[in-house]
Amino acid sequence: MLSESARMSSAAEARFRLQTPATVLRRMTISALDPAADDVVARLAEGSWKHARFFPASAVAAPTTRTLDDIATADLVVMVATAGADASAASAIGQVCSDRRIHTAAFVVHAGAVSDAALSRTLGQVRPWSLMVVIANGDDYVGDILRSFR
Repeated sequence: MLSESARMSSAAEARFRLQTPATVLRRMTISALDPAADDVVARLAEGSWKHARFFPASAVAAPTTRTLDDIATADLVVMVATAGADASAASAIGQVCSDRRIHTAAFVVHAGAVSDAALSRTLGQVRPWSLMVVIANGDDYVGDILRSFR
């Protein structure tokens, strides 16, 4: 029996996929929540992105009103944290996005050496402020999902 993913990837199901790019460009803000996530966000920023802005963790560690306003100019705000790191900046970003009804997503990049308890702490900090939370095993996966959001 085929798994759901395998079945949905079949040629028979391909006819239901959108074949043209979106007509409305989505403005995205991608922000690192901790210094280790800066590396992930910096690698993402090297790609060719239209209407995307990238913020390092240093900009959101103690965000000013202007920084939060800059972040919240997007249609989608993506927060990137590393498992086990302090992601408390998610609350300030999440609050301004919630007030302005801006969609949010969070990626927690999981390194194999991090304990489940440390991962849970990070998830507990981002989950209340994100409509979608993804635990990613690497930053390549983060980039792939971000490309699907465009």
